[in-house]
Amino acid sequence: MSSSCFTDLAQQYIDGEWRPGTGSWDIIDFNPYDDEKLASITIATADEVDQAYRAAARAQKQWAATNPYARRAVFEKALRLIEEREAEISEAIIAELGGTRLKAAFELHLAKEFLREAVHLALAPEGRIIPSPVDGKENRVYRVPVGVVGVISPFNFPFLLSIKSVAPALALGNAVVLKPHQNTPIVGGSLVAKLFEDAGLPGGLLNVVITDIAEIGDAFIEHPVPKVISFTGSDAVGRHVATVCARLFKRSVLELGGNSALVVLDDADLDYAVDAAVFSRYVHQGQVCMAANRILVDRSVAEEFTEKFVAKVKTLKTGDPRDPQTVIGPVINSSQADAVSGVVEQALAEGATALVRGGRTDNLVEPSVLTDVPADSALLRQEVFGPVAFLVPFDGEEEAVRLVNDTPYGLSGAVHTGNVERGVAFAKQIDTGMFHVNDGTVHDEPIVPFGGEKHSGIGRLNGDTMLDSFTTTKWISVQHGRSGFPF
Repeated sequence: MSSSCFTDLAQQYIDGEWRPGTGSWDIIDFNPYDDEKLASITIATADEVDQAYRAAARAQKQWAATNPYARRAVFEKALRLIEEREAEISEAIIAELGGTRLKAAFELHLAKEFLREAVHLALAPEGRIIPSPVDGKENRVYRVPVGVVGVISPFNFPFLLSIKSVAPALALGNAVVLKPHQNTPIVGGSLVAKLFEDAGLPGGLLNVVITDIAEIGDAFIEHPVPKVISFTGSDAVGRHVATVCARLFKRSVLELGGNSALVVLDDADLDYAVDAAVFSRYVHQGQVCMAANRILVDRSVAEEFTEKFVAKVKTLKTGDPRDPQTVIGPVINSSQADAVSGVVEQALAEGATALVRGGRTDNLVEPSVLTDVPADSALLRQEVFGPVAFLVPFDGEEEAVRLVNDTPYGLSGAVHTGNVERGVAFAKQIDTGMFHVNDGTVHDEPIVPFGGEKHSGIGRLNGDTMLDSFTTTKWISVQHGRSGFPF
């Protein structure tokens, strides 16, 4: 994607119009690999957030009344546009967030799958007739849009994770205001708005505000118009979003962090488990909520597994994400690079052993593999958003279950075993929203409920669960004949 394209999209999109923000400062959009300035965007103020929500509220009623067969045509067109612009969008992902070519292809594939599901979701709401104990009464239960949805998307998969909430909410008859992450304002925000504008979505139904809480505070989540806030990001921010929403009687859908474990039992196919573990830890530099922070290995096979795991990690090429051979590109910014380097230094200070210790050049952080991390280390219980793997041996399944669950998070995980039913029995004991047998920890599918337990979130996305997230039920009763009243 050319630099001029970034410049063209470096605006707010409110009520069907592209316009600059009126804030007092600019967000500078940098390429995290070479620090090239991609765009400068004057931020939106709280007043512009209000304008976006008011525009959404005005447009939503007519959209909800639009025949769902007509609504779904927008998503069919958007899907065709992604296919036509795939190369351009891929370049934008590589430039703005440092995604490798493999990662960009992965994100675009999933984005198209979720748009295909949005086409079907437009026709999904169904009403019900429920029996009544009152003679002559007919109870109708309608499934109706919530109205306006506020979406806050993250920096790691910004195109996918914006579309993942925006498209279903729109398909179900809602309007949306989207706030992308400050590090990915184009791919996570303006690019999505341009896609739907070109697909024929009426103005006002999707608004994008590029801003920062330093400017608007809690205005985005406190505003009286949105009935649902869909947030993807850290558990610390998610806790604040949930608190504000609860105070204001709003619904929150929270997809938060994780500290997933990939478990290798004594009967696992070790070569396959190594492949799954390396992908699960190092995909997109480890900046994935479902990434396998911890690799738990039965002590009886730990030595062989470790040798193979370390050998494969050493083959991963770190460098320019534009190079098709690159597996590890830059992390999103220098603060993230500092944090990842700090994790390695802290682990070593606590007594861990570095089997692989990656170096750092600016935002490029090479993979590290650590073992002998003390069992009481906080590092084993927190999310590490970078290319650092902890190898942890265990003795038997009972200890493995305890170790996997010994974290405040509960998003994803995986177990490798030669016996599928043994794997399923193991998975049932883990306090997570998702768990995979003989596979990696990083998965997302359009019709399977996606979400976590404990500090990893509230609610689910994908498939039918979108109805619970972005619609509500309304009971309308009809009394055929006359009711009797006691006075």
